[in-house]
Amino acid sequence: MKNFAIKLVWFTTIYVFVFAGLCQTNIFLPVIMSLYCIGVVLILFMVYTVLHDDYKTSRTFKDWYGDHPMETLEEEDQ
Repeated sequence: MKNFAIKLVWFTTIYVFVFAGLCQTNIFLPVIMSLYCIGVVLILFMVYTVLHDDYKTSRTFKDWYGDHPMETLEEEDQ
């Protein structure tokens, strides 16, 4: 997922933020509706791409988090 899918997620996120900002301006309604339709298709394509990505990992739920091992979590609870 680190190649195309993550770039698509970033692009879609930026697109949505720009669209939300443009909605606060005095742009003609047909332009806003066109951008909205493009955004809906972009979001659906992003979801499809992320769900069908061929990303594989050897980690399981027993590995917990990579940056915070379970042993340190148990030590902090005491």
